Amino acid sequence: MKLNKSQISNLFFLVFIVVILFTPLGTTVKVWVNRVIAFSPSVVDVDDRIVLTDYDWKLQKANTGTLLNFENTKGNVVLVNLWATWCPPCIAEMPSMQALYEDYGDKVSFLFVTNDKEASVAKFMTENGYSFPVYFERSQTPVELYSRSIPATYLIDKKGNIVIEKTGAADWNSDAVRKQLDLLLLQK
Repeated sequence: MKLNKSQISNLFFLVFIVVILFTPLGTTVKVWVNRVIAFSPSVVDVDDRIVLTDYDWKLQKANTGTLLNFENTKGNVVLVNLWATWCPPCIAEMPSMQALYEDYGDKVSFLFVTNDKEASVAKFMTENGYSFPVYFERSQTPVELYSRSIPATYLIDKKGNIVIEKTGAADWNSDAVRKQLDLLLLQK
């Protein structure tokens, strides 16, 4: 049986789809595509910003087990990232998050929150050389920060206003994000 060009191209396309969907190589390709299409997140218009009202959120720091009450972040600039080790868009944005954390980690409260198993998180962090702080939820996420999809990232100003709200991969190490962080850090 001899295949024509159309059948051969359809077969290659089918094999490509199977590889993308069902193999580890597919995850690598998905991560790469997400990095290529990730843009700087947009700032929410001042009139459209949501104000956090619920700070009753308990988190446990990976590695140390230290408990954090979200209430303790009041008055700080906070970046909350909801993510998972198995999520290609989450993985795609992590290098930009790490770069941002390296430059702003002592000025901004970074909270990388996951529901993954602790062993999976430790392996992921070690394999990728990430040092940002990871937390596990020990109580329900505040309604203003709840998302049905990940990654979901929120940049919160000192007064509790959500200045950036982004679902999906983004370039968090962009000049626009850095400029916004610098402005928020100057606010009283």
